[in-house]
Amino acid sequence: MSGHIQDQAVVLQSAAVLLQYPDAFVYDALPTVVGALRALPPGVPVERLLSLATKLQATPHQEMQEHYVAVLDRKRRCCLYLTWWAHGETRRRGLALARLNQLYREHGAALDSTELPDFLPLVLEFAATVDLAAGLAVLQAHRAGLELLRLALAELATPYAAALEAVCTLLPGASPRDEREARALAASGPPSELVGLAAPGGTTGYGAADPTFDSFIPLDDLGVRR
Repeated sequence: MSGHIQDQAVVLQSAAVLLQYPDAFVYDALPTVVGALRALPPGVPVERLLSLATKLQATPHQEMQEHYVAVLDRKRRCCLYLTWWAHGETRRRGLALARLNQLYREHGAALDSTELPDFLPLVLEFAATVDLAAGLAVLQAHRAGLELLRLALAELATPYAAALEAVCTLLPGASPRDEREARALAASGPPSELVGLAAPGGTTGYGAADPTFDSFIPLDDLGVRR
């Protein structure tokens, strides 16, 4: 595995942990996350992600939990479920969720029934520890929603905006500067090669296979299991 790929995996897995509800698992994982981010080579933009991790470390658990619920659970425009941004609560969303489940099965990962397959931390964990190319393709297919979420969190001045900024920097092209540009991106749709349930050969078309990654936080802890 190349160093560049490993660096991307560390950023994605760190964001996956930090975007979860800050329970005991997240707090226990913070020293590992901080150590992994600080070990990345110069040039990898992790300062904002580190600021979120250190903010969590320095803030009482209950205070961060209340903030998480108020922002990421209760505000519709801060939804962490990727397919909601494209489809809302429609039948099309059900098909998109089925497609993600199919992708996980193709790569030998089974989803814990307690969480939907489009939950952003789950997708990030899949990209970091199972298949980077396929995971990044999922994120790129939902780029408009990710950017709208990033802008909403930035407007609220929540420290969780740092995690979305880190994820979006790994995707090709510049991020939209405002909501108008992000909605224009949504109107244009995903790249044509990402459209459709299956690609030739029976795969989902989300991306080519990459080597399986050894995660620095166990995959089981995020609700996916090989």
